[in-house]
Amino acid sequence: MATYVLIHGSGGDSGYWQFVVPELKARGHEVVAPDLPVEDDSAVLQDYADHVVKEIGDRTGLIVVAQSLAGFIAPIVCDQVRADLLVFVNAMIPAPGETAGAWWGDTGVDQARHEADVAAGRDPNADFDPVAMFLHDLSPERLAVAMAEQPKPQSDTIFGQPYPLTEWPDVPTKILSGTLDRFFPIDFQRRVAKERLGITPDTIESGHLPALGHPVELVEQLEKYRVELGK
Repeated sequence: MATYVLIHGSGGDSGYWQFVVPELKARGHEVVAPDLPVEDDSAVLQDYADHVVKEIGDRTGLIVVAQSLAGFIAPIVCDQVRADLLVFVNAMIPAPGETAGAWWGDTGVDQARHEADVAAGRDPNADFDPVAMFLHDLSPERLAVAMAEQPKPQSDTIFGQPYPLTEWPDVPTKILSGTLDRFFPIDFQRRVAKERLGITPDTIESGHLPALGHPVELVEQLEKYRVELGK
């Protein structure tokens, strides 16, 4: 079976995958879900990637899954290990030399979010509400679990580090985008994926955090990718 390497996003930890891990293990897979050094101001992109590589060890049959900010980390990991598949889940797609801090302006995500809010009848100038932005599609039970978790303070250091790869790693890549994502709207994700990787994303009926809101559906899509690879 496969080894799923699950890389969380900004200000998170391995707990983000708490509903996904048992689903994958029940299917007979091994799971690596590292806690990234998000609070360490000395940690740069390569340190994040090295941390994941160390956790992988000598495991094989790797399916690397990147959530959100982990899009800047997972390709570096795949440049250092032999992975069978790289899956971006509502993830930032970096360009060579780009920083995660510059990505927002380079891709036009703020304008895209504004337009999506207007189209959906939401106030684009409303105060930031993390529940409305990230957790709007969670069931009451999962929302209670998510609200009980305190986000970690994310160091700004990683946002100023240029993405080091000049070419995409030699690994099959899938893009999975949430049709209900308010943080990275679906039309925005489709445009960036096409412009930067020439890939049309697959979709999941989910907001920005499907591992919390729709873990079974996420695992089913990941498993579909694995089966298509013949792994």
